[in-house]
Amino acid sequence: MNKLVIDGGVPIRGEITIQGAKNAVLPILAASIMADGESVIHNCPRLRDVEKTCIILEDLGCDVRREQDTLYINPENINNCKIDEKLMREMRSSIIFLGAILAVWNKAEVGMPGGCPIGLRPIDLHIKALRKMGVQITEEFGYLKCESDKISGTQIHLDFPSVGATENIMLTAVKADGATVITNAAREPEIIDLAKFLNLMGAKINGAGSSMIVIEGVKKLNPVEYTIMPDRIVAQTYLISALITGGEIVLKDAIASHIHSGLALLSEMGAKINTYDNTIHLKSNGKIKNVHIIKTMPYPGFATDIQSPFMALASVADGTSVFVENMFENRFRHVDELVRMGADIKVEGRSAVVRGVKRFSGANVEAYELRGGAALVLAALNAEGKTTVSGVDFIDRGYQCIEGNLSKCGAKIKRIHI
Repeated sequence: MNKLVIDGGVPIRGEITIQGAKNAVLPILAASIMADGESVIHNCPRLRDVEKTCIILEDLGCDVRREQDTLYINPENINNCKIDEKLMREMRSSIIFLGAILAVWNKAEVGMPGGCPIGLRPIDLHIKALRKMGVQITEEFGYLKCESDKISGTQIHLDFPSVGATENIMLTAVKADGATVITNAAREPEIIDLAKFLNLMGAKINGAGSSMIVIEGVKKLNPVEYTIMPDRIVAQTYLISALITGGEIVLKDAIASHIHSGLALLSEMGAKINTYDNTIHLKSNGKIKNVHIIKTMPYPGFATDIQSPFMALASVADGTSVFVENMFENRFRHVDELVRMGADIKVEGRSAVVRGVKRFSGANVEAYELRGGAALVLAALNAEGKTTVSGVDFIDRGYQCIEGNLSKCGAKIKRIHI
């Protein structure tokens, strides 16, 4: 088991290059099984979720090779359309393989997915859409069994702009018979990244990044070389690390247009921000201001994934801030641990009232999910005294060597193995 030990109170000052996006690389790795040959994918972060995805690829019969931050995926010997329940339960996003396997085999058998305990993430939107495309789906003994004589393009309206459902439909539709039109599609930058990858392979996708995506089915997809977009949630986390400690940071390979809502909020809270050439420069003016209300929304609204890090920041702001979580019902699991460190937070239903205190105090705390774990690290950077954060495996799902990046910017942070 790993823990992070952090001596707080040191301003973050330095430069960090942002890793590839976790939420972009996973569906792109799944899509690689549809190519007629080896694809080369650059900027693949070293994360637990990426490692698990590679294990699934190998279990399907793919040859997978990593050289530094580049993955080589060769599906020529793929011989399996089933993903073991144990592998699926370890990672919620593994459901994205469903569409890709269907596109290859016209059938798939996958265990029901698991993942971070932040709330229910039902896959009914995925199932409803696939059935409309001609896929017969049954559930038995913890597995989804899917089969189709012919996958056909169709009109699909999503009741909610689900990222995972949008991606699964895209993956299924690229080799379907005819055209598929998705309305109320998710608009996240990761959707655009997947569409770029698929189009480079020979797919015909238009409208990614808008609420309507049109996919014309093709017969064949080619192997390609591609570079994963930078991680917009990681970028915002490191920006917060500088503001919460009264420091200054420069992010390289960070796309400001992906995080407009976060940058606007950081400016409102007292940061001075400049952006240029995929670089973001943030400097604290020494004071953190409160915000009236923050509501999580689908993109381009305020992202639920960055809610808990911003709550850590608001906990030491001058005044009271209110957070409303509209996406997941259990995304306040970090609150009790922040309170243990001296935060003044009251939760009622999906709302949290945060009254700013002068500073956090060091304590022994535990991460219960990925982004909440990052929030605890941010709080520890601000805190007086020493903080020990356990549950680091959750943080490792989304942050590549978080202690290394923060250390080179002056943080007193180390990982211990016990």
